[in-house]
Amino acid sequence: MEPAAIYTIRVKGHLDLYWADWFDGLTISHQESGETLLTGPVVDQAALFGLLRKVRDLNLPLLAITRFDLESD
Repeated sequence: MEPAAIYTIRVKGHLDLYWADWFDGLTISHQESGETLLTGPVVDQAALFGLLRKVRDLNLPLLAITRFDLESD
């Protein structure tokens, strides 16, 4: 099994901070550009697709997804 990776999901608009629990505890940060970053560990592709489904369900315009692999010892 692959170790979890850190993902950043960038969406257009500012998402209220109370949505963090619904997004499985991802950190929500607002950018001056009017975008929101959802950042945190994602255990596998199924979990990532679940998060993207939530973005879709909220009708948030998806701008980018970035994966940062965690270094394993």
